[in-house]
Amino acid sequence: MPSKTEAFFGSVGRRVILFGRDVHYASKIINDAFYWTFVSPVKGKPVRVRATISEIVKAGYNAVPIVAVISLFVGIILALQAAYQLKRVGALIYVANLVGVSITRELGPILTAIIVAGRSGSAFAAEIGSMKSAEEVDALVTMGINPVRFLVTPKLLALMFMLPALTVFADMIGIFGGFLLSTTVIGIHPYNYFQQSVNALLVKDVMTGLVKAWAFGIVITIVGAYQGFKVEGGAEEVGRRTTASVVASIFLVIVFDLFFTTLFYYFT
Repeated sequence: MPSKTEAFFGSVGRRVILFGRDVHYASKIINDAFYWTFVSPVKGKPVRVRATISEIVKAGYNAVPIVAVISLFVGIILALQAAYQLKRVGALIYVANLVGVSITRELGPILTAIIVAGRSGSAFAAEIGSMKSAEEVDALVTMGINPVRFLVTPKLLALMFMLPALTVFADMIGIFGGFLLSTTVIGIHPYNYFQQSVNALLVKDVMTGLVKAWAFGIVITIVGAYQGFKVEGGAEEVGRRTTASVVASIFLVIVFDLFFTTLFYYFT
C-alpha cells in the first residue's frame, strides 16, 4: 500500500492534472468563441444574425423588468443609508453624489451582471448541457458545424451588447430611485438634487461601469458555455453544471470587478 506521503502527493498531482485539463479546455472555448465572433466574419463566415437577435431578446429585453425593480430598490436603499449618515453633519445634499457615483461606477454593473448570470448564464449552461447530454452537439460536429460558432457566438454577441445597455438602464432607474426618496422623504429640492447629480457624475464614471459590464458579459457567456460543454451524463449532471455556472459566474464577476476597479483607480 502507498504511504501517506505518496497518497498525499498523488492526490495533489491528480488535482493539478485535472485543473490543467480544465484550463486547457476553457482556453480552447475562449479561443474558438473569439475566433468565430470577430475573425470568422472577416473571412466570409458571418455570425447567425437571427439567433443573435433571439438571444438579445431573451437575455436583454426579457430581463428589463427584474433589472428595473432591483435597481429602483437599490437606489432607494442607498439614498436612505446615505441620508442616515450625512444628516449628522448637515450634508444631506451629498446624497445625490453618493447615489450617482456608486451606482454608475459599481452597483449598476455588478448587480446587472449578477441578475444576468442567474437568468441567462444558467440558461446557457442548461441549454448547451441538455444538447450535450442528448448528443446533439456530437450531431453538429458530425454535420461539419462548429458547435461554438453555432451555439456560443450568438450568446456572446448578445451579452456583449445587452449587458452594457442593461447597465445604463439600471443606472438611470437606480438614480431615479435615489431621487424619488430624496425629494419625498428627505426633503431635498428636485432641482438641487438634479444639479448635484450632474455636477458629481463624470463621463469616466459612466464609462468605467460600461467597460465592466462589457467584460462581465464575456465572462458570463464563457462560463455558461464551458459548464454546458462539460456535461457528461443525464439530467442530474445538467442541473449540477447549471448551478456551477451561476456560482462560477458570480465569483468571476466579482474578481473582474476588483481587477477593473483597481485598474481604474491607479490609471484614471
